[in-house]
Amino acid sequence: MHDGIAGLVTEEQGRVVILDDDGALVGPFAAMLHFPTFGVPALFLQRAVAAEAHLDPIVREVAILTVGAAYGARYLLYAHEQTADEVGLAAEQIATLAAGGRPSGLSDEQAVAHDVAMALTSGRILPDSTYDRATQLLGHDGVGELVFLIGSYCLIAMVLNCFDVPVPGREPSTAQP
Repeated sequence: MHDGIAGLVTEEQGRVVILDDDGALVGPFAAMLHFPTFGVPALFLQRAVAAEAHLDPIVREVAILTVGAAYGARYLLYAHEQTADEVGLAAEQIATLAAGGRPSGLSDEQAVAHDVAMALTSGRILPDSTYDRATQLLGHDGVGELVFLIGSYCLIAMVLNCFDVPVPGREPSTAQP
C-alpha cells in the first residue's frame, strides 16, 4: 500500500517532501496509508481533480492557499507555497494568501477563486453575486472544478489538522515572539 500511495504522488510533488529520511510517507499521505479504507479514495479524489484540471494553475493555487490559511493547515501551506511559486504566483501574494489575506494584483479569475474559497471555508452559502461572477469568469464547468478543488483540499486540511501534521524539518511552530 505504501509503494502504491508513494507512486501516485511522488512524480507530482516537485520540491515538496513527501517521504522522510527512512522512506516513510509524511503529510496527508501517512494518514491515507494508516486508514486506507478512507485515505485511498480521498487520494483518488485529489488525483481526479488534478487530472481533469482546466483552470489556470495560479487560479487553482490561489484557492488552495486560501483553504490552507482558513484551516491553518501547516503542511498544506508548506506544500502549496512551493507549488504556487513554481506556477508563477508572486512571493508577496503567496505570503498574503498564506496569512489569510487577499493580496493585491490578482487577476479577476484569481480574485474570484479567492472569494469563492473564502465564502465556502467560512461555512456560508456562496452568495449569488459571487457565484454569478465566478460563472462569468470561469464558466459553468470551471466553477464546478473550483468547488470540488476547494472541497477536496478542505478534506486534506482537516486530516492534516486532526493529526497535527508538521512541516518536514521544522519545529511545530517557527513563529517568533
